[in-house]
Order: sequence, then structure tokens, then C-alpha cells
Amino acid sequence: MPHDPSHVPATTPRNDTGTPHGDLHPDPRTTVVVITRDRRPELLRTLRTLRDLPERPEVVVTDNGSTDGTADAVTRHFPEVRLLCPGRNLGAVGRNLAVRHVRTPYVAFCDDDTWWEPGSLRRAADLLDAHPRLAAVTARIVVEPSGEEDPVVAELRESPLTGPDWLPGPALGSFLAAATVMRVDTFRAVGGFHPGLWLGGEEELLATDLLRRGHWLSYVPELTIHHAASQVRDSTERRVLGLRNTLWFTWLRRPWPSALRRTWYLMRTVPRDHASLRAFARAAAGLPWVLKQRDPVPADLEARLVALEEARRTSPARKYVG
Repeated sequence: MPHDPSHVPATTPRNDTGTPHGDLHPDPRTTVVVITRDRRPELLRTLRTLRDLPERPEVVVTDNGSTDGTADAVTRHFPEVRLLCPGRNLGAVGRNLAVRHVRTPYVAFCDDDTWWEPGSLRRAADLLDAHPRLAAVTARIVVEPSGEEDPVVAELRESPLTGPDWLPGPALGSFLAAATVMRVDTFRAVGGFHPGLWLGGEEELLATDLLRRGHWLSYVPELTIHHAASQVRDSTERRVLGLRNTLWFTWLRRPWPSALRRTWYLMRTVPRDHASLRAFARAAAGLPWVLKQRDPVPADLEARLVALEEARRTSPARKYVG
């Protein structure tokens, strides 16, 4: 993985003048929000690619308590970036903090190990402009350096949900924060990412609350984001958090028959190891606040969640391994 902050990935398309292909005029409609913690080389690479985009988006970075010099490096190399330093690790709620500073109608979420392809932010804004009931569009994810599609793309492309004819792609029941452009006012209206979930599969609860309000989510394959997974990520801890949050979401929003069925399914199918045990223990410890905030979805939305649940059982992107 490149560690040079001036490096531009070879996957960024360019014309003969060295400028990214597509409309070369800046597009003021979208701000990019990035959360990071102790991944300075990856973040600097991502910020370089964002600065080189033809859209020239504003960028807001929330540094979740890094101790590796991230904040100083961003200030030194990217003075145009708005840097927020809450002094502790807010997890996904760091995005909520960043969105408070956004003044554009749309926000593009981006992780410190992902970068948007030139033209994708402009096209996403065009689609959101054209369809007021469309809350968010999720891009095709390309894994680097192999150039292959992320396994989750097949799940997005083959979504079992149906939607109105005007949707620019398959209707979705959730989204991927590292690859999604969303309406800022809609994000704020539902409260952003729930602080109780912190990080790890935190999108599912937000997406369900958006659907509950009559908004639509869509996968749009003509949008592309690249992902070079950080080499310093703790995949086991992320699995623990993802499974814990899946259980919490299930108990927060699913009717009891579905919640019990899904919990039992997970108990039978997740790896029988210490990580899974920790996830269930942490989920059980959170039951008091989860039950206090429990608010099951209505029957029509539950039917969509059931369809998604069945489709995900065969998805290679939904295995709690690592």
C-alpha cells in the first residue's frame, strides 16, 4: 500500500494533459466526509486523490483521537481541509460531527482507505438533484490493487427489493458508508449514525430509519469508489462489533418473531470462537438501553427486511469471519 502522500493511484483515469477525465469544472454540491484513526499514510493518500478530483469537493476530516501524528500531517499537507479533533474515538459518530460543518446539499462519505473515482461525485449529485425522494446512492466498489469488484457488489446488484421506475439502479435496504453519497438534510433529519452502535455495521439502523420515512436508497453501478483495505485494521475486533451491532439492530427494529428467529440463526451459524462469544456477550450487556429504545418497524417495511435477510444468507460478504 503506498505511503507517499503525493501518490495518485494508477487507477485514476487521466487525459494527455494529466487532468482527470470528465467535466473539469468544480462542482460545489458535495462535501466529502472522512473519519480516521491512526492511519496517517492511508489518509494522506486519500486526501491527495480527493484534492485531485475534477469536482474539487470540500473535505471535512474527523480525527478520532489519532496518536500517530495524523492531525499535524493533515494541517501541514492539506491546509484547505477542515480538520476536526474531538480528542477521543467517536467511531461512526465522527461523521455526525463532520456533517454539522457541511454547507452543501450532499455529503459523500469516504473512509481513509477509499477514494472516489473522478466524475462519480458529480454524477451522484445529478441523480440526487433529479430525484427528491432518493436519499442516497451507493457506488460500485473496486478492490485495489487487484481491480476486482468487492464481494458485496453482487449483493447490491442483485438486491431483492423492488422500487419505483425512476430509481437509477436497484433499490437497497441499506448502504455502505464508505461508498455512499447522501442528502445532508435527510441525514440530519434522522439523527445520523446512532451513538449506541459506535462503529461496525452502523449503516443498517440509519438505512431502516430512512426507509421508514419514505425515502429510497439505490445502488448505481456507474459510480465507482476504490478500496485498498488498510493493513493495520483489526479484522477480528471489527467482526465482534459487526455481529454485536447486527444483534442490537435486530432487537431495536424487528418485530419479536423476526428478532428471535434472526438471533437464533446467528447463534447457529457464526463461528464458534472467542470473537463470537465476545460479540454476544457485549450485545447482551447492552440489552437495557436497546429495549428502552426499541421501536419495531411496520409490517410493510418488515416484509422488505425479511427479503433482505433471506438474500444475505448466501452472500459471501455477510460471513462473520476474520
